[in-house]
Amino acid sequence: MAKQSLARMSRIFFAACLFGVAVIVAGCGKSEPAFQNLDLTGNTQFGTDFSLTDTSGKTRSLADYKDKAVVLFFGYTHCPDVCPTTMAELAQALQQLGPDAKRVQVLFVTVDPERDTPQVLSQYVQAFNPSFVGLRPSDAQLAKVAKDFRVYYAKVPGASPDSYTMNHTAASYVFDPSGKLRLFVRDGQGAQPWVHDLKLLLD
Repeated sequence: MAKQSLARMSRIFFAACLFGVAVIVAGCGKSEPAFQNLDLTGNTQFGTDFSLTDTSGKTRSLADYKDKAVVLFFGYTHCPDVCPTTMAELAQALQQLGPDAKRVQVLFVTVDPERDTPQVLSQYVQAFNPSFVGLRPSDAQLAKVAKDFRVYYAKVPGASPDSYTMNHTAASYVFDPSGKLRLFVRDGQGAQPWVHDLKLLLD
């Protein structure tokens, strides 16, 4: 009997230990979100802010979008595939977020200000979602923000002077509502990773 009691107590103790470990692991998971995209939290190698002109001529920075998660996406309106696909995915993600979508701001930074006039850019971004904002930097602003965020862009000549394309980094950066850079998001993943990670940032 003594041996049975001892064995029973051992099993109870072991179960209690497992429960304690489970609680600790659960706690760790809650304090450290498992993002589906690259976590840049604490990384100081990328830009921490920006100063870019929107389609109305006003200079915008993170301070204009306080308490919102900000998606900074680089592209251009004549992009044949990656840009419209990503914009559509972001629009779908915001729909799936429901009321939380109001706490997300998508900023589309054109790397082709030559063709992307304020009117063209404004119509393009709002065709995907009325809340999306187009940023049309000057050449100097574009060079600076590209350097700060390590974004590559280059003109590729076409058959005519106006038919050129732009090679550019196919990814976005995401800031949390406190203004901290948190994520590097690859394009073309679909809406679900956006929804998953934005929910974590907004929680």
